[in-house]
Amino acid sequence: MISVLTIVKGRANALINLLKGLEMNTVLPDEVVIVFMNEPIRNIPALPFPVHCHTIFKNGQLPLAAARNLAAEKANGDFLIFLDVDCIPGATLIADYQRHQNATTLWSGTVRYLRKDATEQDGFLTSMDFWSDPDPIRGEMNEIPYALFWSLNFACARSVYHHIGGFDEGYEGYGAEDTDFSFTASEMHVPLKHIPAIAYHQYHESFSPPLNHLKDIVGNANRFYQKWKKWPMEGWLKAFSDLGLIEWHPTRIILKRQPAEQEIIAALKK
Repeated sequence: MISVLTIVKGRANALINLLKGLEMNTVLPDEVVIVFMNEPIRNIPALPFPVHCHTIFKNGQLPLAAARNLAAEKANGDFLIFLDVDCIPGATLIADYQRHQNATTLWSGTVRYLRKDATEQDGFLTSMDFWSDPDPIRGEMNEIPYALFWSLNFACARSVYHHIGGFDEGYEGYGAEDTDFSFTASEMHVPLKHIPAIAYHQYHESFSPPLNHLKDIVGNANRFYQKWKKWPMEGWLKAFSDLGLIEWHPTRIILKRQPAEQEIIAALKK
């Protein structure tokens, strides 16, 4: 039994597109589990597979790690496919994963990035390759190192998820919780393999560096270092340091100030 899991905050149109993509798959999921974060459960249109909705409320940051764990707990399947709400599955994504469902492996799928306005084109769901570009970092890789694991599109047997221990809920908000998950998988001797199970990431505004997530990233980076004695997200941390937002010491980071609104606007990707 295959369960597809996603976690959501806002992103109403993105979620509908994800579900439409699943509906068009050559193999349908046995169920979809949706966890809404810090918001009520929404109505979901009728689909040719069961959809089970849950909600989780936490004060402050988005509970990304806790929401994924809740989705896994509520799932009935013995094989779990995790999709970011911004990802639309390619037509063979479930079939591509299904061939590997009995392995004791952490599977990393492929992500392509839909260009701006792609989802507004007529019939875009059948021409997403045309409207998208490969991942600029992972797109040419046959193998994905643990340090570059990303939770946008991955899968594993329920038993493997439990063996890893799920996501560390000590991470709050944005950043590093998925790298921590893959590092734990490595420590538990779970192989990480890349397969071409394609999902298409829907365009949305983003920031480089992500100044809008500064507090979360600093807190999560400190937690990651305490566990692994390595720094995650080093490119972002260097950018924060260069802007005078943090003091980056060898074993800890101190938040010096919050970015000004003008700095955040300037970081918006053009």
